[in-house]
Amino acid sequence: MNRVIVFLLAAFDALVTVAAGLVVVLAPATLLWVVEFGGLAPWSALWPTAASVWQLGHVVPLEITLPADYLATAGIDPDAASFVLSLAPLAFAGFTAISAARSGRRASRSGAAFTGALAGTAVFAAAAAGITLTAGNAVAHASLTEAILFPALVFGIPALLGALVGEWQDADRGVIAGLRERVEDLPEDWALVPTVIARAGSIAAVGLVGVAALTTAVAIFARGSEIVGLYEAANVDVLGAVILTLGQLLYLPTLIAWALAFVAGPGVSLGVGSTVAASGTTTGVLPGLPLMGAFPESTSPWLLLLALLPVGVGSFAGWVARSFFAADAERVSARIVTALGVAVAAAGSAALLAVLASGSLGPGALAQLGPEPGPVALAIGIEVGVGAGILLLSPRRRARDDGATEAVPTALLEPSVD
Repeated sequence: MNRVIVFLLAAFDALVTVAAGLVVVLAPATLLWVVEFGGLAPWSALWPTAASVWQLGHVVPLEITLPADYLATAGIDPDAASFVLSLAPLAFAGFTAISAARSGRRASRSGAAFTGALAGTAVFAAAAAGITLTAGNAVAHASLTEAILFPALVFGIPALLGALVGEWQDADRGVIAGLRERVEDLPEDWALVPTVIARAGSIAAVGLVGVAALTTAVAIFARGSEIVGLYEAANVDVLGAVILTLGQLLYLPTLIAWALAFVAGPGVSLGVGSTVAASGTTTGVLPGLPLMGAFPESTSPWLLLLALLPVGVGSFAGWVARSFFAADAERVSARIVTALGVAVAAAGSAALLAVLASGSLGPGALAQLGPEPGPVALAIGIEVGVGAGILLLSPRRRARDDGATEAVPTALLEPSVD
């Protein structure tokens, strides 16, 4: 396909992604504007708030400065008038990353992978700059550099990865195709290692998110009464409850990242003096958000068994990986490297989630919330590595006398046809 067309399609993808994120904020805000103000106040007043929420969702820190009259009315200590808000509602970043990866993959199929990825990233950065320059907000201020760079990275890195994966799988010429041919010229087992690590590592990362999501669902169900109690304590009307719920849904991926840290073992910091972990819980002053009711006030030592779930995820990834290698393969070193690669991929994914799901939600005790990336990555790497190593390095059944061999999940060997 013509590179100009690929450029235009990638640019369109980026603009649609930006627009979809803004609509998620503007739609409920407009409903609130109609119901509460009857359309008397100018609709344009919603734009600065929507822009700030979009920026925060793309991990842009906001410097919050509360006006003096609000402090006096709410009875807030003037020392808490200024703080940094950086705990991101990761629903925005997740949607953008998925959309960008698909855009990069489509550009690769069109024969202009990097043109599409760079075009989409440039347009997304330009849109982020336009949002920042047109949305002056006296309460929430974002650095111009961060407001452009961080959203561009949230879009650009997945777009580039999608383009690289597409080039590795489909390209018949170019730098990536040449590198793939060199790898394929290696001895049989070593030629498989990069592809196996990529596939099994992706399976491990997705499996960990699935485990964390299931844990989150169980916690919300088990502590539903506490969550309802916090809704009642908030003393909001029906419309306020709807807006509050929508806001919390945007933070649901952040909560899932916290659940992964809880399952792995290191746990989550909920501010100064507050830690929730399977090994023990210490709670101090927590935000009065209903979803905070999902966190247990105390934990049982039995919850330490949750660490077996990442081991199980690693075992499944290892089972998939071992199906690529011949049953009589003699190069154990290739399988060792594969197990280590899967562990590193899982640990890196967990560390990235921990970084994105950490930040400040207010002044004082709320200045640091979320998991510590280092301990979470170490725990996940060990747990997934143990599971993958057991399956990859355990003795395999040889061909039986009747000629039958161990079944191989061929569906997992075929490239995706997204």
